[in-house]
Amino acid sequence: VQLQASGGGTVQAGGSLRLSCAASEGTIGSYHMGWFRQAPGKEREFVAAITRSGGSADYAGSVMGRATISRDNAKNTVYLQMNGLNPEDSAVYYCAARSNEYFSRAGYNYWGQGTQVTVSS
Repeated sequence: VQLQASGGGTVQAGGSLRLSCAASEGTIGSYHMGWFRQAPGKEREFVAAITRSGGSADYAGSVMGRATISRDNAKNTVYLQMNGLNPEDSAVYYCAARSNEYFSRAGYNYWGQGTQVTVSS
């Protein structure tokens, strides 16, 4: 599966963004899906993940209550709604797919190109 993230941009602190991850050459229904981010000089970190069916989700503590991950398997797309953005959320955001049957924050084996999110104070 090939993944392409979009929807990034520059927003003011307190604003919102909705990131999208469109899949091609495969169907996301076969994968657990996740969002990760990497800020300059920092390691890539987990943001959120959602099970194949969309029935369960997991969030990093830093975004809990501000982020919502969702998926539309019919549209082959995963979303990340981010509210209450702050400058610490500035990073390149990546979507990823995990083919292993178990739901996890790690072990994602398909990655898309990222989309830049910049939050100004």
